[in-house]
Amino acid sequence: MPLADRFRSWGRQALARGLPCEDEALRLEWALTLGWKTALTEEVEEPFVRAATYHIFAVDGLRMAIIFGIFFGLFRALGLPRALCGAGLIPLIWFYTALTGWPASAIRATVMLTLLIVGWILKRPSDLINSLFAAALIILVWEPQQLFQAGFQLSFLVVLCIILTMPALHAAWERVTASDPLLPVELRRRWPPVIRVPARFIADTLFTSAAAWIGAIPLVAYYFHIVSPVSTPANLIAVPLCALGLMSNLASLLTAAWFPAAAELFNYAGWFLMESIRVSSIWFARWPRAYFYVATPTFFGAALYYAALLAIVTGWIFRPAHRSWKLTTVGMLLAAWAGLSWRSASFMHVHVLPVTGGVTVYCAGPNSVDTLLVDCGTTNGVQFVTKPFLRAQGVNQLGHLALTHGDLHHVGGAEQLADLFSVRSVCVSPVRFRSAAYRQVVKDLSYTPDRVQTISRNDQVASWTVLHPEANDHFPQADDNALVLSRTFNGIRILLLSDLGRLGQAALAERTPDLRADIVVTGLPVKPDAVDEALLAAINPKVIIVADSEFPVSERATKVLCNRLAQHSVPVIYTRITGAVSIEFRDQEWELYTMSGMKISSRSLRAVSRQTGKAERR
Repeated sequence: MPLADRFRSWGRQALARGLPCEDEALRLEWALTLGWKTALTEEVEEPFVRAATYHIFAVDGLRMAIIFGIFFGLFRALGLPRALCGAGLIPLIWFYTALTGWPASAIRATVMLTLLIVGWILKRPSDLINSLFAAALIILVWEPQQLFQAGFQLSFLVVLCIILTMPALHAAWERVTASDPLLPVELRRRWPPVIRVPARFIADTLFTSAAAWIGAIPLVAYYFHIVSPVSTPANLIAVPLCALGLMSNLASLLTAAWFPAAAELFNYAGWFLMESIRVSSIWFARWPRAYFYVATPTFFGAALYYAALLAIVTGWIFRPAHRSWKLTTVGMLLAAWAGLSWRSASFMHVHVLPVTGGVTVYCAGPNSVDTLLVDCGTTNGVQFVTKPFLRAQGVNQLGHLALTHGDLHHVGGAEQLADLFSVRSVCVSPVRFRSAAYRQVVKDLSYTPDRVQTISRNDQVASWTVLHPEANDHFPQADDNALVLSRTFNGIRILLLSDLGRLGQAALAERTPDLRADIVVTGLPVKPDAVDEALLAAINPKVIIVADSEFPVSERATKVLCNRLAQHSVPVIYTRITGAVSIEFRDQEWELYTMSGMKISSRSLRAVSRQTGKAERR
């Protein structure tokens, strides 16, 4: 076994010595001290992510700074000279990095600490910004790909923001707490050291946490789609407890082999401190408005944020030289960003997601009342596809959820999704499906008063019109009773067929005189193929999206269907091949994108149609 794995195995046994059982707090201790990530399941890490305290489990700058501070204080307390102290610290921090498996974040922090220690040994004046950029240069020369990794960007940009923001925060605090300058020194109020020292420590921790949170907002929103205003008070407790917990755990590892009784005492102390971090993080995460999910910010918005932040904290924007031009430029850039954001928010978006044999369609408009999710997938589909996607769209609460029919591939995770996103309204078909699991899902959702609503033909849900089924329909196949929804955006019509079967298709065509639609989204009925020729002729679409998937095999589009649709001069998109599909509606135009990079727009189709017409006339 590699040395790091052997060390982790021995370290877990040492940190568990004397404790009655292996519980969550102990496993989190292993993650904190040994970098053992197995303990950090999604369920366990969720409250730490929401409270913005999850960073304590990363072997990053904070962890390495704490390790450095512990041994630096110990060596200086022992009276070691500067050169000997530094010579012992450098191999020690690199040895700890090796024992934790050489994570990239730890290497970045260790390189920077090494530069600082070397400068301290040589008695050179320290400059944190120079050391930061020197460490970044060394890492990028060694591995240029690090520039595009989230850890590298967060590490260096957040540390840079802390270095630049802390003086500004301290200066602001000094102005607020400064005494009257006209008073003699003898009459100025001074707090006793027993209060002044802890207050200074709390203020420094608070300012550091606030500076880190301010510096990380765009990057955390981009990579993790979450903003946690509760970060500063939560870290005010978590970071000092993390330092004390690491001290206890390191003391346990150092004494486990020769002083087991002391190691057990340190283990109890470490367990209590970690349990305190866990409980406090859960408590902070439950605060009102403690966190909220946001959509991915644009590059222009993130760049403007950091430019404005650096201009303010460095005081550059307030310097007299060309101040009016600076403020005017910043104002114009902010106005441009606000205009672009408003324009983007005014568009309508429809996203088609293949989810483990089912299909989920998410519709989002400029108003929250336009938000609709059609089906959600199985429980695994909700966990691994639907939930992350909605989080990435900045969805915190979902207005409407429509369950098309009694197929667990489509609706099995409805109860889980309704709890995650506080769904206000669940719309179901009036048909009673034979699926016992589906009926149980609807029954469980009905425990919340007025949540479940039955919709049928000609009803409206989130500005979408229900075209099928009628309240008295009772087709033998569940697919024939699936909900069919339609909506028109600025003259552009989209039709959602779900897994509508042949009998349902015939009834839909018979009851709806005008079925024409620009875009049609269909799943795959159990039998036979989707979108028969009669229905296709009635719809006359410009684009067909077939929501199929690789597994299970029954949810793959058959060769018969593919060959039949290929005979029409209409683009056909199979989500099994292209992945998810996104459609944006703007100013009587639409653009369609797929995960595979395919792009289709109404303008390109018109151009192709014109070229075809010219060729036919010739």
